[in-house]
Amino acid sequence: MKPDQIELLTTTGAPTLHPDGSRLVVAATRPDLRADSYVGQLWEVTLDGGRRRLTRGFRDTAPRYSPDGELLLFLRAAPGGKPQLFAVRASGGEPVQVTDQPLGVAGFDISPDARTIVFAARVPEHGRYGTLDGVGAGLEDPRLITQYKYRMNGLGYTTDKRSQLFTVAVPDLEAEPYITAVGRLKQEQPEGPGALEEQGAVPAAVQLTTADADHLEPVFSTDGRRILFTAALGPDADATLVSDIHSIALDGSDSRRLTNQGGDTRLGCEAPRPSADGAWLFFLASDLSPSGLDFVARNTALYALPLNDPQDVRRLSDPETVDFGDVQEIVADGPDSVLVFNRARGMGELLRVSAAGETDTLVTGPTVVTGAASSGGASSGGAVVVSYTDPTTSGDVAVVDGASLRPLSDFSAALRTETRIGDLQERTYTAPDGTPVHGWVVLPEGSGPHPVLLVIHGGPFAQYGWGYFDEAQVYAAAGYAVLLCNPRGAAGYGQAHGRVIKEAMGTVDLDDVLAFLEGALADFGGMDSERLGVMGGSYGGYLTAWTIAHDHRFQAAIVERGYLDPPSFVGSSDIGWFFSEQYTGTDPAHVQEQNPFAKIGSVRTPAFVIHSEEDLRCPIEQAQRYYTALKKQGVETEMLVFPGETHELSRSGSPWHRRQRFDHILRWWAKYLPTEANPSGTAVE
Repeated sequence: MKPDQIELLTTTGAPTLHPDGSRLVVAATRPDLRADSYVGQLWEVTLDGGRRRLTRGFRDTAPRYSPDGELLLFLRAAPGGKPQLFAVRASGGEPVQVTDQPLGVAGFDISPDARTIVFAARVPEHGRYGTLDGVGAGLEDPRLITQYKYRMNGLGYTTDKRSQLFTVAVPDLEAEPYITAVGRLKQEQPEGPGALEEQGAVPAAVQLTTADADHLEPVFSTDGRRILFTAALGPDADATLVSDIHSIALDGSDSRRLTNQGGDTRLGCEAPRPSADGAWLFFLASDLSPSGLDFVARNTALYALPLNDPQDVRRLSDPETVDFGDVQEIVADGPDSVLVFNRARGMGELLRVSAAGETDTLVTGPTVVTGAASSGGASSGGAVVVSYTDPTTSGDVAVVDGASLRPLSDFSAALRTETRIGDLQERTYTAPDGTPVHGWVVLPEGSGPHPVLLVIHGGPFAQYGWGYFDEAQVYAAAGYAVLLCNPRGAAGYGQAHGRVIKEAMGTVDLDDVLAFLEGALADFGGMDSERLGVMGGSYGGYLTAWTIAHDHRFQAAIVERGYLDPPSFVGSSDIGWFFSEQYTGTDPAHVQEQNPFAKIGSVRTPAFVIHSEEDLRCPIEQAQRYYTALKKQGVETEMLVFPGETHELSRSGSPWHRRQRFDHILRWWAKYLPTEANPSGTAVE
């Protein structure tokens, strides 16, 4: 894959399955370089393989059938606009706009009688975010900060635009189109946030919550009489990571907290999902210890509580070995069962779990399941469909057929025909202390010898896996052998594997990545052991910076959006108030022994520093200070700064910036590790 081919990367959202199990609808989204945005529409796919484009909006996502199968709701965003709810007949027709929220709509659900929608939307404080004509961001009133949690990467300030819950009636899709007061069909949209609702062009929404907290993930109870949601409303909500599942009446009254009702266990709860029979509430949670802050490598478990006795909370999965923390959703299934997503050794498995804790693995193997839908559960023989990615597929949908997947779409056909996809070769090598290090190798064309790139993932509690990875394919197409491994500290191998680097960063994790490098060099004759590069982002940026301070075999390095100085990170990052102390500890001397910035005097390797201006997770000061220190001590270095981008640049940044990022990365490697496909002197257009 070449950098200018990122438009071939079509991804699929979670599917919605018609209640009769005959067809699904899925959003297929891709980067568009001309629009410099992400575009996509909804597709209807039948279980016998038929397919048709259902909508033609600029960016249509998050489809959901109504319980009776008559309606389809989804989110639509216009160019430069915020996502709003739309409704359309399941049989087709013209979509009707349902909301006009100033900052857009996030999660939503449809009542069992298909008459009411509940949704979450951020409510801007008056005078901010365009709510007052002529007052831009630079002219807004100052913000008085009194909390730890006041910003979030990709979102900015949060306390002045809390996520609240609303209900709105499902519109009559047979009604006349919006007419102005003088009876003429309105040709232009009313201007300003909320104007459509004020003028009657969309139904009036009713706000249900007002607390100074984010209210998220709303769902109706099985009988439709209550609304369940996630929020951190406790007295210490600002000083812990604890969150709860709450319940309110349809008018917002009678608020009840359903979780964390006693004992030493403190949970970070999310993803409420009532069972189809109405007896159980399933939810995901991580045990944060009595402090409410110990999040390091805490696997996410599935819990259930009987709604007639909320104190009888039951954990249904073993967090030591099973982790539902990647997709972080629960899918309704049978009367008392749900579908959940387990990450394990690079796989994204789909499991069915009952309220009794009985577990059945539906999908496993070299695949990453990213979404699912069910039409009834195992007892009824209902269908289960999934969205997924695998080594040659950036996103498609399939039906679970016995122990395998039967593909229903081929959105990645052009990706396979127009690019060379290097094989993911699974390998396990051994660290100095005998620990196995699991990962993958992607080789370029030809017999070599090829220069080698050791690419380190972020997290650290994350994993490389079997899904299509554009980074590896771009580098392999440019002539590099690419090494991807999951060192200790990574997810997918149990909590102990992840927690071993707590207050020990840069120890066994460094041993592991170097062991994987050495194992691959010995294993593959086509690799050039004298031409090596190392790179990574976020925690991968940390371990890259740490590596080149301790090992000088690499010809060059790329340090991207790095966690580079734990002490300054405490005050500058959106998560700094808890992250650094949990990962590197509180003793200053011990922190220094894990701090790349404290070891920067040992760096001799040329280093390319890449960062985004609006990165609140690993703030740009981390990169600026690292770059300046390298330059002052005479190390060859450059810094590439992307305006308007956040920590998610490489995954969801603007398509043009993503292409430019690849171009600059290849330019850097062409300078220090040239190949026939990426020769010295390669320039960025």
